Amino acid sequence: MTSDWSPTITGEIDQRLPELAALNSKIHSNPELAYEEFQAHDTFVEILGSLGFQVTPHAYGLETAFSAEVGSGGRLVIYNAEYDALPGIGHACGHNLIASASLASFLGVAAALKASGKPGRVRLLGTPAEEGGGGKLKLIANGAYKGADASLMVHPGPGHTLPAGIRGVSFVRMLANVKMQVFFTGRESHAAIAPWDGVNALDAVCLSYNAISMLRQQMLPTQRVHGVIRAGGERPNVTPADTCIEYYVRSETRTGAAKLWQRVLKCFEGAATATGCTMRTAELNSYADVRPNPSLCKAYVEAMPAGTVAYDEPADFLAGSTDMGDVCYACPGFHGAFGIETKVGEANHTKGFAAAAGTEESFRRAIECGKGMAAVGWRVLIDDAFAAVAKKEWEDDMVKAQQA
Repeated sequence: MTSDWSPTITGEIDQRLPELAALNSKIHSNPELAYEEFQAHDTFVEILGSLGFQVTPHAYGLETAFSAEVGSGGRLVIYNAEYDALPGIGHACGHNLIASASLASFLGVAAALKASGKPGRVRLLGTPAEEGGGGKLKLIANGAYKGADASLMVHPGPGHTLPAGIRGVSFVRMLANVKMQVFFTGRESHAAIAPWDGVNALDAVCLSYNAISMLRQQMLPTQRVHGVIRAGGERPNVTPADTCIEYYVRSETRTGAAKLWQRVLKCFEGAATATGCTMRTAELNSYADVRPNPSLCKAYVEAMPAGTVAYDEPADFLAGSTDMGDVCYACPGFHGAFGIETKVGEANHTKGFAAAAGTEESFRRAIECGKGMAAVGWRVLIDDAFAAVAKKEWEDDMVKAQQA
């Protein structure tokens, strides 16, 4: 189904390699944190405008989001472009490569739509603040994915963990993540003169931390709980009266993560009771689990060079959580992964990975993935039967997700 227009798609991507390379380099060389991606946003808007696309800057109520769309009628395919970095270590999750791959896909499908005159719409959506900021959650709430028939993106991972000859994995599950802050309130006192007058909120933090460590013995192997102390007191001679601890609680499904959080919550409540503190919780931007669409994933394997992309192994190639999970609950989703050249100890969120994300070879692999995603998106637009199967799979999976 995609073969008739595949030369148009790949030809357009190849023709735009200078623009794609410029974007990739600009974003990688200028890392910006969540909701502060002003240079990345402006670079996208400038490049798309120079290529004749109508671009909506500051889209869907987010200052560093943008949207560009081509076509009319038919189905809607959305490519997600991420571009935020990490504090202190830059693009250690390779979002410059995600941005480049999604732009390549958009350009290829847009060219095919224009040349063919077929009905259908393709949208490139700038999605800021994946790294803890929950940008896609806000975009979903503001209607960015309304009516979408598929949403696609690829994510880089540590290539040294892949079997020889394999450069990527198509069907990638990622964990749901409930993110919480817990605040303990005690009573200050002079820690030497009258420690008995104090209620130590740091003790509540320590007790809860140790209780959660013990809880891990009774957790499933796929579940993860980890946290940091955000506030533990100011001076050793002042009994800490106000403390804060932040935890991520992960499980295979959104429902499972919510259940696990209730078990973790008891650790905090018990610590508060034991120390005489009061406590309150504040939910951060929790992420749903990534639920890949099988049809989209199989089509991607078929679209990539033969034998280079595995369907679902290794299953743990790209662990963690992402706000793309919430997109998978809004429409059929694809969140494939590809390896870049890394060494042992250079997985995502390390300085070594940040360096690897800036190489010419990593860019080349991202563009190869962009071509594969373009083929899948094009098939969603022109193949009625394929699109119907993907939608039915998603509908059935949403029922399972609620029961998990």
